[in-house]
Amino acid sequence: MCPRVLKWTSSKLLEGHKVAMATVISATGSVPGKPGARIAITDTGETFGTVGGAGLEFKVLKKLADLIQNEEAGGIVEVFALNKSAKGFEVVALDSLCGGKVTISMEVVSPMPHILLFGGGHVAQAIVSIIEQIGWNYSIHDTRKEYSNTNLFPSAIELHSNKVSEFLENENKSTLQRFSDILLLGHDWKEDEERLIGLLKILGNLLSSRPKVGVIGSKAKWKSFEKIAKQNDIDQELLDYVICPIGINIGAQSPEEIAIAVCAQIISQIKKQDANEPNWRTHSKS
Repeated sequence: MCPRVLKWTSSKLLEGHKVAMATVISATGSVPGKPGARIAITDTGETFGTVGGAGLEFKVLKKLADLIQNEEAGGIVEVFALNKSAKGFEVVALDSLCGGKVTISMEVVSPMPHILLFGGGHVAQAIVSIIEQIGWNYSIHDTRKEYSNTNLFPSAIELHSNKVSEFLENENKSTLQRFSDILLLGHDWKEDEERLIGLLKILGNLLSSRPKVGVIGSKAKWKSFEKIAKQNDIDQELLDYVICPIGINIGAQSPEEIAIAVCAQIISQIKKQDANEPNWRTHSKS
């Protein structure tokens, strides 16, 4: 069962879900769950595996769901006594007649960032050089095959070179959640316009979840995108969800500088940090 739980957990992480997992560390007395037993739950409530069922499992799943909800990093270890009269600061008493004791570790595993880069040009290549160093996943879509191939991007999870419309036709809200971020870096502004409108129509009201959408470009380019989007019945709330221009403001000009700014912005969002200030000292603005 344990390898199957780990395999299931891995598959859910690749889909972009957070997963909380519990493992029985030790057990004494008469207990349903033996050491090594595992159960996992996703941020959408899907479960797989078992730590013994009944009241113990119900309690464990509730705690796992709370860990995900509270976005708690790391893990915890708790001792469950399968006896409603059990006492002790370190013991969680359960309404059970088994009479044993189970020690269970619980932890939350978050998916690695998976960046979809629309466009495989200079900026995308510079971003990938950083992504590969920090261990993130990435995929490429470029309608030019020479910019979406294994020679240029050997470690890409996915490589697409079909038409924008064909790519979008095969996606929905659920499948797009395998990406943490979608960055529009295309060589052709008309293609990026088609991508943006298509993505926002698919995502609809999925504004607080994966993926985040970002667009490289000038103020004039964004104004043009906004105008066309509104003509396609995209409301302002959806447009406000899009990050444009992407990257923290460091005056970036070269592809390499832009890549640093973009990756720094993504890291700051993951860590929930203000990219403009250190978290312990305010610098003079002079």
